Amino acid sequence: MAWCVGAGCGLLALAGPVAADGDAVSGRKISEQHCSRCHVIGDYNKYGGIGSTPSFQGIVKYMPDYRERFATFFSRRPHPAFLTIKGQRRPMPHLPPNAVPVTLPDTALADLVAFAETFVGTK
Repeated sequence: MAWCVGAGCGLLALAGPVAADGDAVSGRKISEQHCSRCHVIGDYNKYGGIGSTPSFQGIVKYMPDYRERFATFFSRRPHPAFLTIKGQRRPMPHLPPNAVPVTLPDTALADLVAFAETFVGTK
């Protein structure tokens, strides 16, 4: 992982392999509730999100390492500033004023990967 910088490398290692048996329905619910503020999530908010963040479909379609990206998203900026995956890491002690802390269950990683898989082959 030559591209790792600082503490992010350790966080990526903590993620470990993501179970292939995640629950896509749960992943969709998590995505719609917590990710759609910044990301486009399929037809749920196809005109929403923030322009500088990739859509879930774009990540799956254009990034060959999308499984790793979804499995380690919590360690990729800006997520560490406000997100905790139970058993993975703690949030920063001082959140930016516009950040709403989010805590997801440890199953969220596999569920989000399973949900991302539903975009494989879509337009």
